Amino acid sequence: MPPLRLGLIGLGNIGRHHAGYLLEGRVPRCELVAVCNPTAAKLEPYSTKGLQTFTDPRALIMSGAVDAVLIATPHYDHAPLGIAALEAGLHVMVEKPIAAHKADAERLLECADRHPDRVFAGMFQLRVEPRYARIRSLLEEGQLGRIQRVTWINTDWFRTETYYASGGWRATWKGEGGGVLLNQCLHNLDVLSWLFGRPSKVRGFCHFGQWHQIEVEDQVTAWFEYPDGATGTFLSSTGEAPGTNRLEVAGSRGRLVLENNRLTFNQNASDALEWSRTATVGFSKPEVSTLEIPFTDAPHPHATLLENFVAAILDGTPLIAPGRDGLGSVELANAIVHSSLRGETLDLPLSGVAWERELQRLIAESRFTKQTRAVAAEDFAASFRR
Repeated sequence: MPPLRLGLIGLGNIGRHHAGYLLEGRVPRCELVAVCNPTAAKLEPYSTKGLQTFTDPRALIMSGAVDAVLIATPHYDHAPLGIAALEAGLHVMVEKPIAAHKADAERLLECADRHPDRVFAGMFQLRVEPRYARIRSLLEEGQLGRIQRVTWINTDWFRTETYYASGGWRATWKGEGGGVLLNQCLHNLDVLSWLFGRPSKVRGFCHFGQWHQIEVEDQVTAWFEYPDGATGTFLSSTGEAPGTNRLEVAGSRGRLVLENNRLTFNQNASDALEWSRTATVGFSKPEVSTLEIPFTDAPHPHATLLENFVAAILDGTPLIAPGRDGLGSVELANAIVHSSLRGETLDLPLSGVAWERELQRLIAESRFTKQTRAVAAEDFAASFRR
C-alpha cells in the first residue's frame, strides 16, 4: 500500500515542529508531500526538499496532491479550512483548538457528520502521555471510588511580551478568539474533558491583560460542578513564574496527585463515604497507604497521534482523539470567559450562538492596538508536556 500523502497547512511554531518529525520519517506509512503558508519565505526550506509549496490553503486542498491535511493555522482558520478539506474528499486532522469558538466547532462537526467516510481527528497529544493514561485507567477501574473533587493548578505557562509580539493574531479577540484558555492550556482542558466529561455548571473569573499588554485573558480561576455532584477548580496564567502544575483528584477511595513528574496515589483502606456512615466515633477516618505510580514520557507524542490518524485511514483503527472530542475543550474555554464577562454561573451545554454573538461584540468594540516585531526562533518543543 502506498504511503498516505499528507499536506501541512501552516508553518508557525507548531507547524514547523510537525514538518520536522514528518521529514525525519517518524510517522510510518505517511509522507509529507506539500506545505502551505502565506509567507513565501517560510516555504523556501521545504521546496528545496522536493515538497510542493502553496501560499493559498485552498489551492493545496484542491490540488489532488494529498490524501489528508494537517491544519496548523491561527484559530479562526481551523473550521473553514477543515470544512473545505472534508468537502474536497480529504481526511483531516486539526491542531488545537478545532475551532476558535463553539459555533464554528459545531459547523465543522456537522460537515464531518455529512462525510462519515473521511477521518476527522484532533491533535490532542496529551492523550498519549502515559501519566494521563494511567489516571484514566484508575478512574475506569473505580480505584478512586466516587469522584468528589478535581483541582488543577496549571500556571506554568509563563509567556513574555516578546512572545505576544511575535504575531499580529496572537492574544486578540479578532485574531485568536481568546487567551491562555484557548491557546496555552487548551490541551489541559481536553484532558479534563477526556477524564471527567462535561461539567453541568461553570463559573469563570478572568482577568484580561492582567500581566501583559494584551486584550484577552491571561489570568483565570474557574469553578465547575459535575452532574454527579463532584466539583472542580481550574487555575491558569501566563504571567506567573515559576508557576505550578498540580493535578489533584479526590475520591471516596483516595487521592491522586500529579506534580513534578510524579504520580502519587494516597489510597484509603476503605471507602471514606461508607466509613462516615458506619463509624461509631466522630474523628476517625480510614487508614491510608501511599503508592508511587511509575510512568515514562511518550517519546514523540505528536508523531504517535499522527501515526494513529494514519492507521485510522489505512486500517480502520479507532482514533485516540476523534475530532468530535475537540468540542469539549473549546466549550470549556468559551464558557469560562463568557461566564466571567456576564458575572454569573452558566449551565452547560453552552449556547455556541450566544458566545459567538458576544465574541463579535468584543471584536467590534475593541480599541486595542497590537504591536508586533520580529523575534528569534526558539525551541518550541520544550513547552509540550503539561
